Amino acid sequence: MSESHPRSRVSPPPHIRFARPDDGETLGELTRAAWSPLHAVQPRPTEPYAPFFDARHEPAHYLVAELDGEVAGFLRLVAATPLDCNRHVRQIQGLEVAEAARGRGVARALLHAAYDAARGQGATRITLRVLGHNVPARALYEAEGFAVEGVLPGEFLIEGRYVDDVLMGRTLLDD
Repeated sequence: MSESHPRSRVSPPPHIRFARPDDGETLGELTRAAWSPLHAVQPRPTEPYAPFFDARHEPAHYLVAELDGEVAGFLRLVAATPLDCNRHVRQIQGLEVAEAARGRGVARALLHAAYDAARGQGATRITLRVLGHNVPARALYEAEGFAVEGVLPGEFLIEGRYVDDVLMGRTLLDD
């Protein structure tokens, strides 16, 4: 008699889209739930919560990942500066993944979508900043081809500890 083995279920990849104005509440809830001194430089949010989207944080700046029809994460992608001489650079200014979605390729899918979106905006380079003690994020970025391009030692005081601000970047021309 042969033994049957259940097949391991492979999850479909995340669906990535740009945010819509009605995503604000959901993205705000996700970022509050994911808050951690590992990656946050602002204190834990408290009520009343400010709107997620505002004049500087528009839906068009956000890529949203969905798994099984539910929001699983987001990434904010913006111009690094308003200068014309810097318009070829995009900057990631936030990447959040819901706890339940971690380990399912959401962050990597968001990064790849950001590369494509940045290229579509004419960018040839992408940068980000990550806290020095955020080892998991730094490992992901390094695996994705980001290199450390600068360190601001002790730039932030978080929960009584001085934490480095690590500047990372990569070209978008090699892919």
